[in-house]
Amino acid sequence: MTPLLPIIASAIRARGPLTVAAVMDIALYHPEHGYYASAARRSGREGDFFTSVDVGPLFGRLLAAQIVEMASAVHDAGASRFHLVEAGAGDGRLARDMLDGIAAISPDLYGRLRLTLVERSAAARARQPDVLSAHLGNVAFECTDALPPGITGAIVANELLDALPVHVVEMTSRGLEEVHVGERGGSLREVLLPATDGRIRELLDDLGAAIPRGVRVEVGLAAVDWIAGAGRAVDRGFLLAIDYGSEAADLFTRRRAGGTLNACRGHVLDPGGWLHAPGAVDLTAHVNLTAVRRAAARAGWRALGLVDQTYFLTALGLTDLLDAGQGVASIRRRLAARTLVQPGGLGSTMKVMAFGKQVGAPRLAGFAAGRVTPS
Repeated sequence: MTPLLPIIASAIRARGPLTVAAVMDIALYHPEHGYYASAARRSGREGDFFTSVDVGPLFGRLLAAQIVEMASAVHDAGASRFHLVEAGAGDGRLARDMLDGIAAISPDLYGRLRLTLVERSAAARARQPDVLSAHLGNVAFECTDALPPGITGAIVANELLDALPVHVVEMTSRGLEEVHVGERGGSLREVLLPATDGRIRELLDDLGAAIPRGVRVEVGLAAVDWIAGAGRAVDRGFLLAIDYGSEAADLFTRRRAGGTLNACRGHVLDPGGWLHAPGAVDLTAHVNLTAVRRAAARAGWRALGLVDQTYFLTALGLTDLLDAGQGVASIRRRLAARTLVQPGGLGSTMKVMAFGKQVGAPRLAGFAAGRVTPS
């Protein structure tokens, strides 16, 4: 039993069955026992999942090239300052790698950069000044748990949207029903109840993809709200979001009848299921790329590109950073590059999306290939 099991069970007894989104929010972000809140770092070889940041600094160095280009576009649109915001920043490793790259590519931008790291976990926020220690004398830095207002610059969100809570609905013989979580004898169990949240129906109607009977799908209202919030926070600039996901038409099929919500521990799916050990496992679901684009358009964002990570990193000069040397550093860079662009791995499962606001329609280097592999 995890510490969150009796907490969730008590909430159900007091309020009735909870939505999947409500349970996920507790399991992931409870201030004391939540999965992300209770540790400064969850990814990497010793963690439960592996991200592009865990491969090494190469990923951040390449993102820096795209950010420098974005900063130029913001400047051309009439702004003299540039505010870089990383949302879901963890302990700050990606921000450090990006700053290393920006300092090397554009010392001028580096010297006038303002950095904000947005992270809900207090444990992770506490680690950020140490991780970024090499840059604290050169970059105005702040850490917070919410997006700041009045951003003129860029928001970077790497594997943030898949970590936001989702509602889960299923098309049954009785119509659309929503999965809730009930309690019996201290144990948690799924319960199907009529779908009453009007926002869920509105989002599904907007997507226009019919859900076959017996198929279960996730509805990311939290992701839609976050995209809208990012639109309100940015006065002029860009949003760069990297995550794994699929189009609505690919998610609402019998091929994915059970949905995509999963629990992961030790780099494998937890056989006990997503309700088995709240607070002790990572809970994640595929991002609905169609829903994200629709939400972005409503929030005032202009879509500027969607590509596989492979094509994004390659277009930004990945191969130029590699050499044929046999030294340890050269070999490690080549191995890291292969991991970042591996088909079937990070290279094709991770999608990169760019949106702009009040910057026109610049052709960003990372999106020159414009190719997406269905997942």
